[in-house]
Amino acid sequence: MTKISVQQLLIYPVKGLSSHKCDRVYLKVGHGIPGDRAFALMYKQNATDTSLTTVSWMNKQNFAMQNDWPGLAALNCFYDPDTGTFTVKRKAVELLVADTKTIKGRDQISAFFTGYLAGIYPSQAARHPNRAPLQLVGEFDKTRYPDREAVHISLVSQATINHLSQLAGQPIDVRRFRPNIVVEGVPAWGEFDWVGQEIQLGTARIVVTARINRCLNIDVHPETGERDMRLLSLLQEQFRHTQTGVLAQVISSGSVAIGEELMIMPDVN
Repeated sequence: MTKISVQQLLIYPVKGLSSHKCDRVYLKVGHGIPGDRAFALMYKQNATDTSLTTVSWMNKQNFAMQNDWPGLAALNCFYDPDTGTFTVKRKAVELLVADTKTIKGRDQISAFFTGYLAGIYPSQAARHPNRAPLQLVGEFDKTRYPDREAVHISLVSQATINHLSQLAGQPIDVRRFRPNIVVEGVPAWGEFDWVGQEIQLGTARIVVTARINRCLNIDVHPETGERDMRLLSLLQEQFRHTQTGVLAQVISSGSVAIGEELMIMPDVN
């Protein structure tokens, strides 16, 4: 049997912004991966308290995301968990350095992205095309703002991405799909067979719950912010669905590192 192992580990400290590669992550029951989607850029409401630093989970329509604002992908954003410093660059030019642990720093981040959205164009289906002011919310390792209220992580096989690359006639960057875990040793689309199964992942255990239905965000280049490929249409044309990768919930806390093996647990039913 071919060994199935972890090829990449990714988190997204700020929902809708750049990925961050990790050598090891901790998986926590009831939370997912601490630090993943820990912050979000919330559309500010009239009654919103500007000193508020965290909010409860809300539907993704309340936050600025690449699906609505593909130009966000043109920014290279980095969060340092040791210092709480958030840095934004574009084409290697530093645009912002701010401290997420202070009100002043968070206000700087909110103001920067409010101004940035004012200078780019939303997608046709954007939920907030009026460029409402933004407010940074969240706290690293504590809050989390995934698309779904039920906490999850996401996995995809590199072979699936390779197959799509062949169909598209050009290499596809896995970051278009914003996964947490990229695995190797699984045939293309083989991760779909995991739905309903438990998997030992390092010292953690997860249960795969569903395939992931994709949106137009996969058409966006993860560095330029341009819609340069018709991947969503390609999926529909080739497979009669728009799914890639799977969702999973953590059922036993633990850690996993790059190179570690995945073990599909035997079905006891």
